[in-house]
Amino acid sequence: MSEKDQLRTHVYDGIQEYDNPMPGWWVMLFWGGIFFAIPYWLYYESGVPGRSVYDNYNQAVADNLRLQFEEIGELSLDSATVYKFKDDPKWLKVGASVYEMHCVACHAAKAEGKVGPNLTDDYWIHVKEIGDIAKVVEKGANGQAMPAWGNRLHPNEIVLVASYIAGLRGSLPAGTGKAPEKNAKQIPDWKAPAGEKAKTEAESPQTDDSKPQKEAPENEKPPETKPAL
Repeated sequence: MSEKDQLRTHVYDGIQEYDNPMPGWWVMLFWGGIFFAIPYWLYYESGVPGRSVYDNYNQAVADNLRLQFEEIGELSLDSATVYKFKDDPKWLKVGASVYEMHCVACHAAKAEGKVGPNLTDDYWIHVKEIGDIAKVVEKGANGQAMPAWGNRLHPNEIVLVASYIAGLRGSLPAGTGKAPEKNAKQIPDWKAPAGEKAKTEAESPQTDDSKPQKEAPENEKPPETKPAL
């Protein structure tokens, strides 16, 4: 009987096992993984800022956003800017990703409301015009029941998530989602700020009716026609 076919003396329920040890390379990998895990855990899970996988991910996201925001510069937290990006599909994707990362826990995936209020209806507490959404995101509300994100988000992220939230209004059928808060009041539809409205009208192409028409000079005579022969 060869060495690898030797039976162990231990018998359990009438069953004996062959005494075949694990291959040496497998045992080395096993112990190597254990010894590698100890310094790995100490480095990444020791609580030192900037070392964890989450910190690395957040840093990568911030670097990516910084590259994207170079295209539009730093945005102002005002009604005109929030309204401007409300219908911009490209930048609304950024607003949607900010919402999914930070807002879903309280306002739910479709903004129908959970712990926080419903953001799809016409009833708001601290918002009277579209720019107020960005202010609430930045500074918080309700004694910090709605936390302030001004010190955690880039100004552009605040503007774009505010634009995204503004666009969710009316996205669900009436009566769907969480009922309005007791002190919430119905507000009118979003309106373009005066400056943004004038800019939109100026950029819109003129119709033929709006083009100035040439007037015939008063002294100009109609062309003479000769009788047919």
